[in-house]
Amino acid sequence: MIRSERAADGEYRTVTIDRPEARNALTPDALDALERAVVDADEPVVLLRGAGSAFCAGADLEVVESLDDPAAFAGHGQRVADAIESADSVVIAGVDGAARGGGVELALACDLRVATAEATFAETGASFGLFGAWGGTARLPRVVGEGVALDIACSARVVDAEEAQRVGLVSRVVSDPVTVAREVAANDPEALAAVKRLVRAGARGAETATDEREAFARLHRERFGE
Repeated sequence: MIRSERAADGEYRTVTIDRPEARNALTPDALDALERAVVDADEPVVLLRGAGSAFCAGADLEVVESLDDPAAFAGHGQRVADAIESADSVVIAGVDGAARGGGVELALACDLRVATAEATFAETGASFGLFGAWGGTARLPRVVGEGVALDIACSARVVDAEEAQRVGLVSRVVSDPVTVAREVAANDPEALAAVKRLVRAGARGAETATDEREAFARLHRERFGE
């Protein structure tokens, strides 16, 4: 269900949710496999994709309907999203097709989100009496702002790629997300890791000035000597 493949040039890894017959809906086992594939990647860049016509439909509804411990399942998804967010690699969500519910939440946990023109996004939980509980209620407003987040989550409407770029849900609309993975992977791995760590910390209000100076000095010494 989760495929992990190193690019031929070795510069990035593609992790694919491969359950197209179920629109790449995720079971608990698939969540665990996805976490391992992203966290264990040695490459500086990971491209997260979905097989077939969807990126990810979110949690498998048959699993959701039969949950004995809904809070534990929500915590499971939160843990995986947190692991993606804090992975050493720069993780790029390459959305080609439908991202729904938990699929949107996994994309939000990635460092970059790019979409093809065929991509669509929707937080559909409210339409059937639930909501995104894999960290989406915190990440969506951080990415698009509170007003837009409430609009998307409360309406359960479908957002196309053009609107997603306009509101900041994705940074680019591209013909193939692989081009972005290659573009990012062409840069220095240690610099990428430092930028990811510092931007993530700064976005959460952490004081990063000292850390930024030290990281810059360390990279400068490694590139140019004392």
